[in-house]
Amino acid sequence: MITTTIVGTSARITLYGDLDFDTLAPLRAAADTLPAEVTDLQWDLRHTSFMDVAGLHLFAPALPDASHRRTTVTGLGRQPLRLLLLAADTHPATFELGRLFPDAPPDSRPTPS
Repeated sequence: MITTTIVGTSARITLYGDLDFDTLAPLRAAADTLPAEVTDLQWDLRHTSFMDVAGLHLFAPALPDASHRRTTVTGLGRQPLRLLLLAADTHPATFELGRLFPDAPPDSRPTPS
């Protein structure tokens, strides 16, 4: 299940379940149907315990038509966070942790708990 909450210019898309190839298209569709005035998009993954490589596509730089949106992620569990950290270590320019976790101090990195 996917829920979308919009408040002013901010939207939060919450996934309940695994983030994999089967859920990638519905998640993209949820983001694609956001109103143009939404400038902040937060992916809420607190109900997601598993993410495969398909999930990383959500956190790569935005598509050209959505480049006006600041995209962040919250609620990463141990396994999704570990995968994201590995992707950031391997491709730091693509997976900028400072962009995805804007409230973290500049020299800190999230760590799996």
